[in-house]
Amino acid sequence: MAQMDEKIEGIYQEVLKRNPGETEFHQAVREVLECLGPVLVKHPAFAERKIIQRICEPERQIIFRVPWTDDKGEVHINRGFRVEFNSSLGPYKGGLRFHPSVYLGIIKFLGFEQIFKNSLTGMPIGGGKGGSDFDPKEKSDDEVMRFCQSFMTELYRHLGEHTDVPAGDIGVGGREIGYMFGQYKRITNRYEPGVLTGKGLTWGGSLVRTEATGYGATFFVNEMLKARKDSFDGKICTVSGSGNVAIYTIEKIHQLGGKCVACSDSNGVIYDEKGLDLDLIKQLKEVERRRIADYAAKHKHSKYIAGGNIWEIPCQVAMPSATQNEINGKDARTLVKNGCIAVGEGANMPTTPEGIKVFLDAKIAYGPGKAANAGGVATSALEMQQNASRDSWTFEYTEKKLEDIMINIHRNCYETAEEYGAPGNYVLGANICGFIKVANAMVAHGLI
Repeated sequence: MAQMDEKIEGIYQEVLKRNPGETEFHQAVREVLECLGPVLVKHPAFAERKIIQRICEPERQIIFRVPWTDDKGEVHINRGFRVEFNSSLGPYKGGLRFHPSVYLGIIKFLGFEQIFKNSLTGMPIGGGKGGSDFDPKEKSDDEVMRFCQSFMTELYRHLGEHTDVPAGDIGVGGREIGYMFGQYKRITNRYEPGVLTGKGLTWGGSLVRTEATGYGATFFVNEMLKARKDSFDGKICTVSGSGNVAIYTIEKIHQLGGKCVACSDSNGVIYDEKGLDLDLIKQLKEVERRRIADYAAKHKHSKYIAGGNIWEIPCQVAMPSATQNEINGKDARTLVKNGCIAVGEGANMPTTPEGIKVFLDAKIAYGPGKAANAGGVATSALEMQQNASRDSWTFEYTEKKLEDIMINIHRNCYETAEEYGAPGNYVLGANICGFIKVANAMVAHGLI
């Protein structure tokens, strides 16, 4: 871990004391705070107004019961969350995650990251996150619908296009957003497309939203490579995961001239040295909802590694796009040893502190999630714009807007890192750049 400024260390210890047992939240807070020492020197008002202490405390934390019945009539009880973390720049914005691992600490880590990610986009959106420990895997459509309706029956009262606008995340795609939007409309008797993003294209959704996080992460890595007078052309790439983010990361890598040879799911890794068949992956994951192991049945030359570690496969560009802390220190050293020159995080906080240190010490191009995967929420904000104006943009127009946003995020992170004496350190650049904008807004709004 990096050395933390003494005053900030005291703030961090207070965060640990006030939030016991929330290890992911602790990790996310430390990763930001250890960059902020020079910021307090340059902006003493931030210390006087206790901006760091305030930014680490959510404005509102909502926890609620979600009862639902399965197809056999058996009653189940899950827990729902919405952490409305910071609204200094706009209404709370951030996804809903449905996964058994979800608890308050996960939602708080994601919401905390979201504050700075949303700040970096340049869009007028604050930071929040939500979800449930419900597992949609192997549930019928009717079971998922009943759960989503019960979840929204409580959550709806906290939402609004000028208040809090959720989107999807792990376990929450177009199906789940549709069920929740329908229940919101039913309860409120209002058709408010701006209250959720990630909607279907025929009822207020935006083109490119499905592709946005994966495309955006790839655009960001492309800018990092350009800054080093390089490109994706001919690069061997690996992308963890095989969900929405991973699929469209692979697609954009191929469009930019790279070759993705491996992806994964929670059961194992598929390796195809000829380059992944993206159409087959889309069929398996998006249409048939099957496991990635079934890829090998269609392509006999490929190799499925049950329980395998994708980071042991040599690559030049690695794109972790699955979940938090999937790259540890050992994995990072393996990647660097095998010739990896760039890492772009499509997931939230997928690299442990030890892994980050390995990447920074090796001086490879390392794009942290709060910068690299900001394309998803940026396009959600573009969807909000279209909803507010009752407009609908073309795919090409929206993708160009996304690319421009990612180019600007890269530029701002790059220039901030240089300004604070750490050229090429996108972790420091992203944390400081994202923090200063929120901090200035908090000062302007007074003590609230």
